[in-house]
Amino acid sequence: MAKGLITLGVILIFIGVIGYFIGPISYKNPLDFSVKKENFSFYFPLGTSILISIVLSLFFYFFRK
Repeated sequence: MAKGLITLGVILIFIGVIGYFIGPISYKNPLDFSVKKENFSFYFPLGTSILISIVLSLFFYFFRK
């Protein structure tokens, strides 16, 4: 499991470096909820959480010993 976490960390660092040089990417997930009122704003990334969960589940499934 340690090798898998190290690999995941290296991949995330690589993606972060690429994102730093490319600039901000504006992607709006339809399942992310946001409410904006006068003095109040609330953001709940439900769709992003589900997407990250699926990707991590597949990663750990394929790299399991």
